[in-house]
Amino acid sequence: MEEAESEVTWKRETIPKVLKIVSTRLPQRDLISLLLVSPWLHRALVSHPSLWLVLDFSQMGNAGNRLVAALSLPRYRHVKHINLEFAHDIEDKHLELLKSKCLDSLQNLESLNLNGCQKISDKGIEAITSVCPILKVFSIYWNVRITDMSIEHLVKNCKHVTDLNLSGCKKISDKSLQLVAENYPKLEFLNLTRCINLTDHGLQQILFKCSFLQSLNIYALSSFTDEAYRRMSLLTYLKFLDLCGAQNLSDDGLSCIAKCVNLVSLNLTWCVRVTDVGVIAIAQGCTSLEFLSLFGIVGVTNKCLEALSSSCSNTITTLDVNGCIGIKRRSRDELLHLFPHLKCFKVHS
Repeated sequence: MEEAESEVTWKRETIPKVLKIVSTRLPQRDLISLLLVSPWLHRALVSHPSLWLVLDFSQMGNAGNRLVAALSLPRYRHVKHINLEFAHDIEDKHLELLKSKCLDSLQNLESLNLNGCQKISDKGIEAITSVCPILKVFSIYWNVRITDMSIEHLVKNCKHVTDLNLSGCKKISDKSLQLVAENYPKLEFLNLTRCINLTDHGLQQILFKCSFLQSLNIYALSSFTDEAYRRMSLLTYLKFLDLCGAQNLSDDGLSCIAKCVNLVSLNLTWCVRVTDVGVIAIAQGCTSLEFLSLFGIVGVTNKCLEALSSSCSNTITTLDVNGCIGIKRRSRDELLHLFPHLKCFKVHS
């Protein structure tokens, strides 16, 4: 009798407790599979809200219908993170359904990843942002349909965004940057890669008003000039800066960027106007650098490496000087002599 009771206790109490601990490390699909093992295990797992805070449909088919179905279930009532990166079959109509049918389930959503969801337009963004009042992280990389109207909806409905990825959203303009600057003064992460309609005016709005930025990615944007780059000195908390392809960046602009003393990662790939003068300024001002790419810059010489070595030899672990024909001593051994902690010698291929 005691053995039978002990076995029941083991099955109904001990095993669910162990599985709850294990389940926090399981992929979503495996966690859902566990629900099918037995009714008591189903009840045990569903009773722990912390297990159902994430919905991940990245790269899945029929993602729109899956999302609506999942958010209709009570266990996802407190979901915090939704990942639809490169998911298939997710359209505006699904986001509108969420607004009408799953309003309560999205009140705690903090992170929404719509990267690569190219069927989503301003209409869908209006619907989804209207039901996510505490959203903090919003990513919509590689969407060529959304316009400034989407950013209007975002800033109107989601007041707490600190991480924004608009990479590849080619239809947004300076108006979007002005909206972001005016509404998100505590923004920490911003990615504007290949947003080709932006100008100095829009970027300067961000630099003037988003002083808490820690990461700024403006990869492959050649339209900006020193007029904007000089204002980057205002970003005293900046740690990550990607300026790959900044063809108008001069030593003057780079010397202003050198005032961002907390920089850890700086990508200057194909910044073709830069010379030793600008890089030496970086060496003197940014003494915590761990990552630096000078790939393709022909105007730099051994002098800038010597300056970097004197100030950053203990911190730099990634340094790409491939294509820098003015640097004559750039073999692996020669670079290790200057930067003994180097682990990566090539960033671009």
